Amino acid sequence: MSDLASSPTPNAAEPLLRQQHGPVLALQLQRAPVLADQAVVCAALQQALQQAQDDAATQAVLLLAGPAWDGALDAAAVQGDAARVPDGQALRAACQSIEAFPKPVIAVLQRSVQGAGLELALAAHYRLALPSARLAWADWALGLPPAAGGMARALRWMGAEAAAAWLLGGRALTAQQARDAGLVDQLLADGDDALAAGLAWAGQLLAQQAGPRPASAQPLASPEQALAELDAQEQAQRKSSRGLQAPGLILQALRAAVQQPWVQALAAQQAVFEQARGSAQHAALLHAAWAERAAAQVPEARAAAPRPVHCIGVVGGGTMGAGIAVAALNAGLPVTMIERDAQALARGQANLEKVYDGLIAKGRMSEQAKAATMARFAASTDYAALAEVDLVIEAVFEDLAVKQAVFAQLERVCKPGAVLATNTSYLDIDAIAAATGRPQDVIGLHFFSPAHIMKLLEIVVPAQAAPDVVATAFALAARMKKTPVRAGVCDGFIGNRILAVYKQAADYLMEDGASPYEIDAAVRGFGYPMGPFQVTDLAGGDIGWATRKRRAATRDPRARYVEIADRICERGWFGQKTGRGFYRYAEGARSGQPDEEVLAIAAAERARKGITPRSFSADEIMRRYMAAMVNEGAKVVQEGIALRPLDVDAVFLGGYGFPRWRGGPMHWADAQGLQTILADIQAFAQEDALFWQPAELLQQLVAQGRNFASLNAAAATTEEQTT
Repeated sequence: MSDLASSPTPNAAEPLLRQQHGPVLALQLQRAPVLADQAVVCAALQQALQQAQDDAATQAVLLLAGPAWDGALDAAAVQGDAARVPDGQALRAACQSIEAFPKPVIAVLQRSVQGAGLELALAAHYRLALPSARLAWADWALGLPPAAGGMARALRWMGAEAAAAWLLGGRALTAQQARDAGLVDQLLADGDDALAAGLAWAGQLLAQQAGPRPASAQPLASPEQALAELDAQEQAQRKSSRGLQAPGLILQALRAAVQQPWVQALAAQQAVFEQARGSAQHAALLHAAWAERAAAQVPEARAAAPRPVHCIGVVGGGTMGAGIAVAALNAGLPVTMIERDAQALARGQANLEKVYDGLIAKGRMSEQAKAATMARFAASTDYAALAEVDLVIEAVFEDLAVKQAVFAQLERVCKPGAVLATNTSYLDIDAIAAATGRPQDVIGLHFFSPAHIMKLLEIVVPAQAAPDVVATAFALAARMKKTPVRAGVCDGFIGNRILAVYKQAADYLMEDGASPYEIDAAVRGFGYPMGPFQVTDLAGGDIGWATRKRRAATRDPRARYVEIADRICERGWFGQKTGRGFYRYAEGARSGQPDEEVLAIAAAERARKGITPRSFSADEIMRRYMAAMVNEGAKVVQEGIALRPLDVDAVFLGGYGFPRWRGGPMHWADAQGLQTILADIQAFAQEDALFWQPAELLQQLVAQGRNFASLNAAAATTEEQTT
């Protein structure tokens, strides 16, 4: 299959390739209309259309693009900088030229048709599609509605309900779905040549004396019904798009397309795009997408090639171990699971199969596919079964001595060069590596539960890890479609270390007078799906209790310690699994109700310590909560635990529920102004100077008039210079 089967080799330096085929002019886009190329490509297209309009011999135009149909905005290409996003002016002019062209314009679609490419395609009068075509508004994920009339055109081609569902859902339409929806006029056969098929179809069109068919000329069956459908779509997406501004702007533009004349509708869409493009939310979403991409760029992965990984082992068949095994199996890797005895092994395999059985029940997997996947799974109680694996991941109980014993076994049985990984979420990986005679092969792979679903993977690099071991970890993450973030060794690495501090701030707020329910509500209002005390109940209060007891001997005696959670755990109230925690849970319920007895426990603890309770507004709660998070994030960057501020953002976006439309805690701090954050910390330090110690990095940046983004930019410049 080719785009221009009979054409000479295209000159990639030219934005557009022109070929005359009798009465049909074929225009082949050779560059996607994105970033700096957008204005160049669109200008060349307009010039070609003007010449074709003046040429009486040209009776129709065929528009082809192949891979250049993919005009989605690349966050990495602009390094998360919203100022580098095109204003859409050239694209709007090109789309209007296509739509107003007095001769038929036929677009032949294939592969990924997104963003600016999709705008051009919808402006055409007719569309053909190869089966490979996928039509999507990818820029929606960056907070950008279509820039050049695509919303109004989609509504005319598809109808209000289908257009709104497509624009708001963020999902790609297959070629067949686009045909069924009315976007595509003809579905071509797999293997058809795009040029030949397009010319044949154009010939038929001309033989029928069919003229141009602009979207603006397509009538709406019932404006009243269209508005009702848009209202229904708004209700349907309200919960899933909580906090996002793009859905509301898209619906605003679609309503304008129903209620206003065409020219005014296009102007309304332009205004909506410009509002979104200049918004803090677009900047945050663009940064989030870039941060997740940039986090994978680490020195070790540039310095060394990864070791080959053809099969892996997993030690431990609990929820985490089974989830890791599923993630590896889904990546096409054979997996050998090790457990301590036959009973535990049976439970581990059952945990794994439960995941696939759930997919089968939902119609997302066939029995045959499950059987084929499970054929790559082996299980044993004998560590010798790991003799030939290329990489093994330990996922046993979170106890240093237990993990060291496992690694001693792995050293004994695993072949030279096998990567030995631990899934610990807190423990000292250098101490784990010391239990082996090959610390250079040891790495931390901190998956987040459920491991086969959560995208974040903290790759924790101990002192003696070989660069190719780090590179191997990042390659495995890519194969598993994870978002990898490099972390240094410390208690909790990046995410859990920062979590411990802002959870401490929440505990202080509770002891000082805010109820756990007020704190959770404030955090949800900020955009998190759950508040910290809801998360505690979900995870199990006994887990945090055990950690607090483990750390009791090393706790700074000067540090404030809140015992409210301990009093709750002493009653056997561990959250959802026991029916009570910070909340009460009805049988089988996953959402809880406030508990008066918990409030009484908190009041008794305040009285015991002589604390006079005070009230806190939601804004005051979040100022403290976020100041603690950002301050510890700055310390993590300062100490080199995270390479850049964007790594902290990627961790919290991928594993801790931070609202994506705020960009991550460090980006959010920049948006607030670091001087404001520092002033809050200094004010809070009047109450507790030990806890509220400003990070040196934060103080330096404020003194220099810089922000966290400047550190990200400096790191990106260094990376460009070394590649």
